[in-house]
Amino acid sequence: MNVHSPADRKSEPDRKGFSRRTAIVTVSDRGARGERKDASGPVLEERLFEEGYQVCFKEVVPDEVEAVSSILKRLSDEEKMALILTTGGTGVAPRDVTPEATLAVLDRTVPGMGEAMRAASLTKTPHAMISRAVAGVRGMTLIVNLPGSPKGAVENLEVLLPALPHALDKIQGDPSECAAMIHEDVRGKDR
Repeated sequence: MNVHSPADRKSEPDRKGFSRRTAIVTVSDRGARGERKDASGPVLEERLFEEGYQVCFKEVVPDEVEAVSSILKRLSDEEKMALILTTGGTGVAPRDVTPEATLAVLDRTVPGMGEAMRAASLTKTPHAMISRAVAGVRGMTLIVNLPGSPKGAVENLEVLLPALPHALDKIQGDPSECAAMIHEDVRGKDR
């Protein structure tokens, strides 16, 4: 379901002028066939809205590598999304192909995001160890795989939220030094 209008096509910049335009892609065979309502997409959208992210696009696609990779490429290359969150297809079931589809389109991986999500999730459920979620960059877009359950999707998003603004700024070309503020604090204490 495409939720952006022509007026939404302009980026809503954050305080530094960088885009926070976001897409949510739900990966579900039954959802794509209309047999199951998308429960994760709406809760992710609500949580992102609370944090100031502009959800411009939502879509449900089947668990097929080509369907997932195709929409990720389009949202990155043509729609110029700053952030794409996928939900679903990250486990070990035969049709769970979201990580493979994502890896096929990434320029660079960001393994720390997947590691952080799994580590936090392991404190809640042992099933987190079978998550194959990946994150990475295509062009100027950050793409992150989240679990398919609404609870798991939001819990994993919560892990990412503190790092997302900095990551998106860097991906979009923020030239400031990552640790400039820390270094300034250290220099100030030495004086």
